[in-house]
Amino acid sequence: VMRIALLGSRVIPARYSGFETFYEQLGVRLAARGHAVTVYNRSHFMPDAGDTCRGVRIVSLPSIPTKHLDTITHTFLSTCHALFQGYDIVYYCIVGNAPLAWLPRLTGARTLLNVDGEDWARGKWKGFARWYQRGCEQVAARTAGVVMADAKVIMERYRASFGIEPVFVPYGANLARNEGTDVLDKWGLRPREYILFVGRLVPENALDVLIEAFRGVHTEKKLVIVGDAPYMEDFKKHIHAMAGDRVIFTGYAFGDAYAQLSSHAYIYVQPSAVEGTRPALLDQLGFGNCVVARGNQANREVVADCGEIFDAADPVKSLAEALVRLLENPGIVDRFRGLARNRIESYYNWEWITDFHEDLFRRLVDRREPVSYDEFLKERSVR
Repeated sequence: VMRIALLGSRVIPARYSGFETFYEQLGVRLAARGHAVTVYNRSHFMPDAGDTCRGVRIVSLPSIPTKHLDTITHTFLSTCHALFQGYDIVYYCIVGNAPLAWLPRLTGARTLLNVDGEDWARGKWKGFARWYQRGCEQVAARTAGVVMADAKVIMERYRASFGIEPVFVPYGANLARNEGTDVLDKWGLRPREYILFVGRLVPENALDVLIEAFRGVHTEKKLVIVGDAPYMEDFKKHIHAMAGDRVIFTGYAFGDAYAQLSSHAYIYVQPSAVEGTRPALLDQLGFGNCVVARGNQANREVVADCGEIFDAADPVKSLAEALVRLLENPGIVDRFRGLARNRIESYYNWEWITDFHEDLFRRLVDRREPVSYDEFLKERSVR
């Protein structure tokens, strides 16, 4: 039995973004295997979270809830608490937490930091904040026992830039369907009669590209945008002004609402330009959707030949052309649907990813060299 702490995210049950989903999926599975797992929640996100979540211990701590200080202040308090808990493994997410990742090592814990793609490239960071985020990449190479990368393009960049060997492990997804339609009824939607996007309403997710491309496409289908974001009022006003009456903004959707909207989409579009794996893209493959993704390296890694890729160099024109092609050729959409779920089951499934983390944590506790996900799968197939 290992004592494992997961720090740096906002809250589980997941109510915001990919790291929350990652911590919930991984933490619950590790707890079910008998490990003592703790997740540190930000109390202002879910004041009534309680002390446990499906076998995972929850420690709720405060923060300074502003765009620039929320994460680092909460992670600092979480780290201070963790120092006295006797954890074997302390796992951090988000590269901006790198300056804290060395502290648990003083007590003998093994520390890991998942750097989450090119966080400095996100549109919400300007000036000092962007300089800090980029500087934290170099700090991460020195403070964390192991640097984790969710995409091979990120792993290769850290290797080339900082002379370290990150450990690659992808996010996972579940195979899921929800045939209910009451949520669709609420928004006046019909199955297969809308194009879907899920994610934060932030500049790096390139919703302006998606909306502009969609505006140039003649179709009776709607564009449904699921998500929201704090601190982004100007950008949200901008995309709402662009949208027109064929675009529906649902705000956040979780649980059955999210599953219904995902299960009945005609296609799913991922326009983000920032390198790094998008958990929502994996989710949509797990729902069996035909996905359309911008042609950066991380998206190509995930989609492979199981979906449509549009040109990153000319995104509006190429996305519009991809939408027209799929709208006019439902047979192509059906073919990609058939490939999507197999992509998750054969590589990105949460059980294998949990197996990998359990093996990785044991290696670190035993002071053995870690291996990346692909090496782990090869070793297991040989055994």
